[in-house]
Amino acid sequence: MDQVVDFEQMWRDLTPIGRSASSGGYFRQPWHAAELELRAWFREAATARGLEIEEDPFGNLVAWWGPAADFAATGKVLTGSHLDSVLDGGAYDGPLGVVSSFAALDLMRERGVVPSRRLGVAAFVEEEGSRFGRACLGSRLAVGATTWDVARELTDREGVRLGDVIEGPADGAGSTMLDGVGTYVELHVEQGRGLIDLDAPVGVHDAIWPHGRYRYDIAGRADHAGTTRMEDRVDPMLTYAMTALAANKQARVQGQRATFGRIDVRPNGTNAVPSHVTGWLDARAESDAALAALVGEIERQATERAGRDGTTVTVTAESVSGEVAFDVALRDELAGRLGGVPVLPTQAGHDAGILQDAGIPTAMLFVRNPSGVSHSPYESAEMADCLAGVEALADALTGLVK
Repeated sequence: MDQVVDFEQMWRDLTPIGRSASSGGYFRQPWHAAELELRAWFREAATARGLEIEEDPFGNLVAWWGPAADFAATGKVLTGSHLDSVLDGGAYDGPLGVVSSFAALDLMRERGVVPSRRLGVAAFVEEEGSRFGRACLGSRLAVGATTWDVARELTDREGVRLGDVIEGPADGAGSTMLDGVGTYVELHVEQGRGLIDLDAPVGVHDAIWPHGRYRYDIAGRADHAGTTRMEDRVDPMLTYAMTALAANKQARVQGQRATFGRIDVRPNGTNAVPSHVTGWLDARAESDAALAALVGEIERQATERAGRDGTTVTVTAESVSGEVAFDVALRDELAGRLGGVPVLPTQAGHDAGILQDAGIPTAMLFVRNPSGVSHSPYESAEMADCLAGVEALADALTGLVK
């Protein structure tokens, strides 16, 4: 096997890819140049380690340690994360888990670990939903939670269909890449301040809050910004503005999360009352019931305001993920093996949640983020904490494959 670079070198190799010179953030949208370059890097890293590369019809990648013939068909262990980013995102969200997985495998080999279960490093595609609007799309397709018939009709902001970007399965079948996987462990940078407050470099997640994306289509009437009296307007922007304020207030009152982070305005002219406003709500809550209450109240207030403005509101749930509780036995096993590290929930969605929902026992490790900021160029992690994460992941995987 060729000489394998260490974690720090791998991280230096990835740092420039897809980085904005102006903001310092990352644009690694699926099937665009930067993300394709990261996939090429993944293949090179796997080949350098003598791993067997598998790719399913949707673009998900797994690099397997050892030939399949040397292991039982079931009980495989999978680790990894994703390589894509949100628009102008941070460096660590996703790639930290992939790089750490390769580094953990290196450390296990250095320690002389001989696995009795096949171990794979995964890179799931379109985890962020930043191009085609469906979070964790690759892992959903891999487990059959989303069908290709539905996924191929998804369009990006330029109107490009996913089915025109990738061929998908010729016979319409799903992926077999995860067949026989008995355990999944994902390492991720923390997207919050839990570990900062606890002064701990590494922790374990026990659950993912339920969350969803909801499209608000608000229709009004285009008109002249100067000649149209205020009382004569049918302005969807007013309805949208009140809805955004209602989302903020309700989330604060109920102790949950609600964000309008994306908006599309037509015709988008400075001197015209808009005819249509589309806003996308990201809502998250501590339980399924709390999420339903939150989004229901926001929709109620939007509809009420639309009645006063003369506009109409149509709400479409584009994706909704229920509460995910990670495998308790696996969680406790990992937390104990790692010396009693903190166990905390997360409000962020992950591929790990999709695999757990599909019946694959799953656990998550996370590494301290000293800024507490994520989905932003200000997302960060200290190298010492990253290396602690690699060691923790290697320890966790060793116990699972021996």
